[in-house]
Amino acid sequence: MDENYLAKNTLDQIPQAGPNAKRIVGLVKQGGKITGYQLSDESFVSKPEAVSLAKRGQIAGVGIAHRGETEYLKAIPNGDENDNLGNLPSVSPKE
Repeated sequence: MDENYLAKNTLDQIPQAGPNAKRIVGLVKQGGKITGYQLSDESFVSKPEAVSLAKRGQIAGVGIAHRGETEYLKAIPNGDENDNLGNLPSVSPKE
């Protein structure tokens, strides 16, 4: 069985990205945990905001998963390890 198929089954939702959807280009971390994301338009959003945007098709290349009661984003498996969110650079929002 295709490992991408199995990985996609761990996602609760795979929203259909709209034509103007942004991509995640950086991770905002505090204490090693992801707390937000930088988007391709250089804006920063919190983790809950990103989940909400993704559900509305405004972030491409991600699905929604959950751990306990917390929803979070995961890259949609496509066979390219470079597309994993964990491989993105850590960034800091500009003050």
